[in-house]
Amino acid sequence: MTLPIYLELFLTFFKIGLFTFGGGYAMLPLIQEEVIAHNWMKVEDIVNFIAVSESTPGPFAINIATYVGTETGGFLGAVCATLGVVLPSFFVILIVARVYKKFKESTVVQSVMTGLRPAVIGLIGSAIVTILLTVFLPNGFDLKAIVPQDFLVSLGITVVMTVLVFKKVHPIIIIGLSAAIGIASGFLLN
Repeated sequence: MTLPIYLELFLTFFKIGLFTFGGGYAMLPLIQEEVIAHNWMKVEDIVNFIAVSESTPGPFAINIATYVGTETGGFLGAVCATLGVVLPSFFVILIVARVYKKFKESTVVQSVMTGLRPAVIGLIGSAIVTILLTVFLPNGFDLKAIVPQDFLVSLGITVVMTVLVFKKVHPIIIIGLSAAIGIASGFLLN
């Protein structure tokens, strides 16, 4: 028996919201796995939407849940997926806020936090590797598949934007420059 798409969206994103610690980037591997397993989107579409989501206002997890919900089930799908990803955090933070002051000095709580930090970094690292592979090696690791001009443009944008990040240039300027360079290279190279 298959679930109605709205319930499936809600439950899938509820699970993602419930079992992901560390914010939107840490959710990426689980979002990618679930969305692909349900055949809602392809990896390339997810990577493209990550770029869009990062350049739009609002939390990443909400943006991507809303997008997947809209693509899969229209407006009601967007509402179900968004509620699914938001509700676990809402309930957890209510509980944590009530008990954290009381238990923050606890050895168990400190140990849990110590254990979660590396896991979150690993999840974020996994998401970064997936995105890099999709951007730079879209057809897998095959040197013949790399289009030199596309690869060089992507690499150039990545290097320039990384330098700007370390020089503490405002993120809005970096996003604008990335978009401008991408548009310009699209017109010049195609």
